[in-house]
Amino acid sequence: MPSFDVVSEVKMHEVTNAVDQAKREVSTRFDFKGTNAKFEQNDAVITMRAESDFQLKQMLDILQAKLGKRGVDIACLQADKPEISLHEARQTVTLRQGLDAPLAKKIIKMIKDAKLKVQASIQGEKVRVSGKKKDDLQQVIGLLGEAELEMPLQFDNFRD
Repeated sequence: MPSFDVVSEVKMHEVTNAVDQAKREVSTRFDFKGTNAKFEQNDAVITMRAESDFQLKQMLDILQAKLGKRGVDIACLQADKPEISLHEARQTVTLRQGLDAPLAKKIIKMIKDAKLKVQASIQGEKVRVSGKKKDDLQQVIGLLGEAELEMPLQFDNFRD
């Protein structure tokens, strides 16, 4: 029986490359000369440090542009509020991955409401969709592709 998985994953090596490019751009830009602005990456958490809130906003724009060019969907970014002290402003950006339970249930409800002849089940941080015909599975992919969800979705592990 044909099936595929609906997942929400981020390619971490692309994120690392984008953060490195953003570091290089910040170090060479004239408006950041003499400041102590920098990016730090620890797994799925990126910490930005600068002297002011305005510089943090510029750094976030730089990071989003670099991630976009590397093919990482910026909808998976969750930026916390900036923490501002006397001489330093700090902001953390978290990369969200995986489908949490409420989103997975919402996806399954969307599939069932479409009344297609497929079955959907939650398996950890992914949703497995299976059906008798490939055409039904392709309709589900089209349906989920058009849906406005808070996380970017990828479809993988397609089996015939």
